[in-house]
Amino acid sequence: MPGKMGKGKWFWAPWAVVLAIALLLPTVASEYITILATRALVFAIVAFSLNILIGYTGLGHIGHGAFFAIGGYTTAILATRLHVPFAVALPASIVLTMVASGVAALLLLRATGLFFLIISLAIAMCIWGLIYRWVSITGGDNGIRGIPRPDLGIPWDLAGTNDFYYFILLFFVICLILMVLIIQSPYGKTLMGMRDDENRMRVLGYNVWLHKYLAIIIASAFAGLAGSLYAYSNAFIAPNIADLGTCMDFVLMVIIGGPGTLPGALIGSIIIVFLKELVSVYTARWVIFLGIAYIITGLYAPEGITGLWRSYSQKKSARPKPNVVKEKTDGRGP
Repeated sequence: MPGKMGKGKWFWAPWAVVLAIALLLPTVASEYITILATRALVFAIVAFSLNILIGYTGLGHIGHGAFFAIGGYTTAILATRLHVPFAVALPASIVLTMVASGVAALLLLRATGLFFLIISLAIAMCIWGLIYRWVSITGGDNGIRGIPRPDLGIPWDLAGTNDFYYFILLFFVICLILMVLIIQSPYGKTLMGMRDDENRMRVLGYNVWLHKYLAIIIASAFAGLAGSLYAYSNAFIAPNIADLGTCMDFVLMVIIGGPGTLPGALIGSIIIVFLKELVSVYTARWVIFLGIAYIITGLYAPEGITGLWRSYSQKKSARPKPNVVKEKTDGRGP
């Protein structure tokens, strides 16, 4: 069942393997692969946060990428125009994203189902339009260039590809731990209960509206953090990070990997990032391949890759084991 997470070493063991691979990656991979892996880790944080809404709360939020853009643009403006240090720009990006999501959630939670999807998309397009048209602040279609890498005041040169990769990996691990703590907390269990049967949770006395409201703000905080890291990583930011394509990329990451699973969000992020880069080398119409990925996932893997693995494991464990009949001998040979 999505949302059910193991405890103890059996849950953390696969993540320990992933961490070991991630630590060794820059030593064996090319600089290009390391750059793509850095981007995948940033996007995985966004996918983690969106999974809180789609997988664990049951909210079809397709405009989540707009809050990623708010965090990115806040950092870009503060770092390039006001020369604000990283220790201030990052928290400011998170706080502003939380404020914006708090206002948006007041509108979102007035609707359910299809209308929730439409409103979430409309809010995202409004934010994209604001970024695109507010040229004096955001640079409009030209975006913002020359975003400097963070200066932590310690002997850690983040201008290098490998060092910055480990910097992003550190934030990825921190966000992963926080996500696990949230999901396994009583609050996280309540979100899953509302996803499965909202009316029952309401009858039991839970404030469903408040829990959803806080879930949107918490998820947006992680998206704003990822947006800030993306701005530093890319050194350039443009309105396309708030458009429909980017919003749907994050949704596809969650769907392909598997809603309601944190490993699924990471798997989906890696697949989408590397698929887009590899396909775009051969054709400019890589969006068609993303559309095909949507169709294949919807038809053959509605619960994502982790769902397929879960189904395979359950079928394998349910197979009857053949009976082994031991032949009796009387000691005189065959």
